[in-house]
Amino acid sequence: MPTTIWPVATNKRRMQFCALALAALALAGCAHKTHTRRTPAAPVRPAKLGDTETGLASWYGHPYHGRPAADGEIYDMEALVAAHRTLPFNTWVRVVNVANQKSVDVRIIDRGPFVDGRIIDLSHAAARQIELIGPGVGPVRIEVIRLPEVVEAAVFAVQVGAFRNRDNAERLRETMAARYGTARVVARADSPDLWRVLVGAEATTDGAVALAARIQAETGENNGFVVRLDSE
Repeated sequence: MPTTIWPVATNKRRMQFCALALAALALAGCAHKTHTRRTPAAPVRPAKLGDTETGLASWYGHPYHGRPAADGEIYDMEALVAAHRTLPFNTWVRVVNVANQKSVDVRIIDRGPFVDGRIIDLSHAAARQIELIGPGVGPVRIEVIRLPEVVEAAVFAVQVGAFRNRDNAERLRETMAARYGTARVVARADSPDLWRVLVGAEATTDGAVALAARIQAETGENNGFVVRLDSE
């Protein structure tokens, strides 16, 4: 059978087509990874008895032991307390370690954890009770079992970044403020060298979740999450 000789121009077109196809596949792969990293939305309504949430738990002890928690009381790492991003202070939740089904009831007194993917930060005593001390982080299910008698008004925002360098935080704040109207830089109460960038000032979690979705769609920011600003 005679050998086909491709013209030079045709070879060039075939090479260009292959290059474009490979680039398209690479972009499709990147888009898929971005989609799978998206942070699950926070609760979209006021807390109610029986509300549940699943995700990762962590725990904290020193150097925060003996320092004021976000509600003003002194954090005791041997008390059954915890930090949550949006639940009202003095809400009680039952935390179940899904790896061993051990559970503990804790009272929310602090804010956090400010790490994407984590939903609750337990005291040392609470983590010990569900055998989370060794792993440090583990999957849990939490359920609201008691609500405070009085829930103070709150403002909800979207945390889009945390920086050791305040100048970097300020640059992101300026960008977000220009685009979304309201943005601020705040220092973590328990870590004054860490600057958080918060966007928006919504009266409900519904509004904050919608803002987080808008930020994600318009900027590609996948690590934003809703936080409660109790004293704003």
